[in-house]
Amino acid sequence: IAMGFIYALVSMEYTIIYNSTGLLNFSHDKFITLGAYIFAGTFVLGLGANPAVAVLATIITMFLFGVIVATGIFNPLRNMPSRLFAIMGTIALGRIISESIRLIYGATAKTVPGFITGVYHVGNVVISKANIVIILVSACVVIALQIYMMKTKAGKAMRCVNQNKTAATLMGINVSGSIMLTIAISAVICTIIGILVVPLYSINVSMSNTIGLKGYAAGILGGFGYLPGAILGGLIIGVIENLSTVVLAPVYKDCVSYVLMIVVILIQPNGLRALIRRKK
Repeated sequence: IAMGFIYALVSMEYTIIYNSTGLLNFSHDKFITLGAYIFAGTFVLGLGANPAVAVLATIITMFLFGVIVATGIFNPLRNMPSRLFAIMGTIALGRIISESIRLIYGATAKTVPGFITGVYHVGNVVISKANIVIILVSACVVIALQIYMMKTKAGKAMRCVNQNKTAATLMGINVSGSIMLTIAISAVICTIIGILVVPLYSINVSMSNTIGLKGYAAGILGGFGYLPGAILGGLIIGVIENLSTVVLAPVYKDCVSYVLMIVVILIQPNGLRALIRRKK
């Protein structure tokens, strides 16, 4: 279930960028890896910072990185004459990030000793503290984003840009500024994901590849560009993955998400979004 919350966050981050820019961001998994490396490699292992201080410092760093990427890369890419150029641009960005990580931190996997360790015993059930933290933090991020988008002026501007950029411009909204803020927020979400999975994975350049792909699968299951569906899709994939281990060998667990994604594309391309609209 905890991994379902991770997939929900990935899918949510992917969806808000797609809605605001119209671009398929094929570099967002590398943002997750970069956040994990900055947290662990720079602040905790490198500078010996307290984990709480390291979390805050990493979030600020990645927010600024998101602003730079939005200004220097995403805004020019969304004005490209062909979406293919934009897609290739995000793929290139991902490669630049991964190779920069390899150059700065090396190819050796890293771990953070003592970061969110231990278990809770509830009767005969053993629950990892890391899983509880993942669920609680992920739920808080989802709720905070919803409050931000529904209650704040900047959040309402973001929703307006998502729905119609031309109308937003006519209403006096700074579309480029709103997109920049959206990408910076998505970079922060990726950072939180990267930090949350530090207790579960050794930190390496390819650590987020599978997580990123399952985030895409969750987005397709929920309905392309549909934020509530993206969140629900991530939770569903997490649950189905774990249930699949009852009848399948654990080694096949990752295949379940991809098979489900293909089935949804073939049978119901709009995913849960179409089902929800049909009921309404």
